[in-house]
Amino acid sequence: MFYKFKKEQQQEMISDIQRFFADERDEEISEFAAERVLDFIKESLGPHFYNAAVLDAIQVVNQQHSSMEEEMLTLEQPIRK
Repeated sequence: MFYKFKKEQQQEMISDIQRFFADERDEEISEFAAERVLDFIKESLGPHFYNAAVLDAIQVVNQQHSSMEEEMLTLEQPIRK
């Protein structure tokens, strides 16, 4: 189910993880170890971020729908009695 990243994207994320460990923890980790951290993030934390993004997308769609509905109502013609 999880989005398959391109090789370049995955390599960039692995490098970012290695840089984080070096900068924040003063610890050098191998590419393999950084890849395992990435796998953990994707499998364990990723669904939380994904679900939050889905809820955000629903909110945006609802706002746009409401706005479109208001715009369409301005097209109504008056009815004479």
